[in-house]
Amino acid sequence: MVEWITSTGLTDYQDAVDFMEARAAAIHDGTAEEAIWLVEHPPLYTAGTSAKVADLLEPDRFPVYQSKRGGQYTYHGPGQRVAYVMLDVGKRGRDVRCFVRDMEQWVIAALAEFNVHGEIRDGRVGVWVPRPEKPLLFDGSVREDKIAALGIRLKKWVSFHGLSINVEPDLSHFGGIVPCGISGHGVTSLVDLGLPVTMEDVDVALKSTFDRVVTPYCE
Repeated sequence: MVEWITSTGLTDYQDAVDFMEARAAAIHDGTAEEAIWLVEHPPLYTAGTSAKVADLLEPDRFPVYQSKRGGQYTYHGPGQRVAYVMLDVGKRGRDVRCFVRDMEQWVIAALAEFNVHGEIRDGRVGVWVPRPEKPLLFDGSVREDKIAALGIRLKKWVSFHGLSINVEPDLSHFGGIVPCGISGHGVTSLVDLGLPVTMEDVDVALKSTFDRVVTPYCE
């Protein structure tokens, strides 16, 4: 059983980390069920374990939190759905690559509920949307915008942190960092793509696609 938790309002980031660490420990001990926690945060930047100082372009713009998740700098804020995944990867096959792949495919499946075709790119973490209507890149390739980010941490084979999908955040807030260390491409959201999607719509899509995509045991 996976418990779904949805918080209203804006959740303090450190409070979220404290909750996740406690829940992950309880899952490992067998005293709590796996959980997926849906939240929004106030505007902030987080630095993953691979973050480079030079990628924090405006250090005084929003609070900056050092995070032990994988990845580099990312932004969280209102209008962005963050899904924290506290799952027992030990019981799901102990295959980290398979688990991350399932997380990516889960986002892609949820986006497909709105007829958005998300794609994965080698060397670029997250989920991307081609933007052929925008000017081409300098090398003549099609510009792609990031619509979802992914950053996972495992402790005793239980995951926490997770993923974020841009529903209707202020996209200018990403300008204070080089998102995930990737330059040359932009960021987008479901509303930026012209879709009148609400946070509740995204929650329904995440819940309806989870069991279809995230396998109980990676093979």
